[in-house]
Order: sequence, then C-alpha cells, then structure tokens
Amino acid sequence: MAELKTKKTEASVEGFLATVDDEKKRADSDAILKMMKSVTRAEPKMWGPSIIGFGSYHYVYESGREGDWFLTGFSPRKQALSLYIMSGFDHYGELLGKLGKYKTGKGCLYIKKLEDVDTKVLKQLVTESVRFLKQVDKKNKSKKK
Repeated sequence: MAELKTKKTEASVEGFLATVDDEKKRADSDAILKMMKSVTRAEPKMWGPSIIGFGSYHYVYESGREGDWFLTGFSPRKQALSLYIMSGFDHYGELLGKLGKYKTGKGCLYIKKLEDVDTKVLKQLVTESVRFLKQVDKKNKSKKK
C-alpha cells in the first residue's frame, strides 16, 4: 500500500502563518486557527509544509487501508482558504445553505475570505464534522481491541 505523503511535522504553526503574504488572508487564518482550536480543544500541528491540522482520528477504509489523520484543519492557499471537513458534506446540506459564498471539493471547503461566510454557521459545520469523526474514531478503535 502506498504511504501517505502528508504527515504531521514538528514545524511551527506560527512560523508558517507568518509567511502568509496577504495580510487579510493571514488575519482570516488567525481567526480560523482560534475557532478550530476552540472546537477541537486541540493544539494545532503542521501536516506537511502547508496544512494546519487539529486533533486526530483513526480511519479504516473498506479496502482495509487504515491510518491516522487530523479531525479538521485548514490551509491559507493562494486561491482560497481551504478548510478540511474530513467527514465530507453529505450530511450538512442545511448548514451549507446558510453558510454564504463557498465552493467544495471532496473534503475541502474553499472560501475566498472569511467575511464571505457566516462564521457562526462555519463553526457549527466544523463542530458537527468533528463530533461525527470522534464517533467514527471510537468505533474504529473498539474494533481493533
């Protein structure tokens, strides 16, 4: 099985955020950092060179592949702020309808700037995703015993 390329590192989150040139994106990143830290009650860690992740959960795919990944995270990319909603978006249609201006990928929520979205709805989305993944984590860990 192929090994994941993106791994948790010991790099400084603050040091990474200091390299974000766009002042607005840096301020938005600080706000997202605080929100995700509050939701997860976990310290932020760098995953690879440009993702800030919070907490962890154990995943098991039907193929048998398994591993550990962050519960939620984000990256201040050049095009948009990428927020990692690891549970996907299938269960969150109502919340997404209230969120504001965004795009999605498989597990990514892309927003240009924080003021484009309702931050209370964003926090609720992150909270519900984290809650869901903690339940998945608990089930996967109990299967291993």
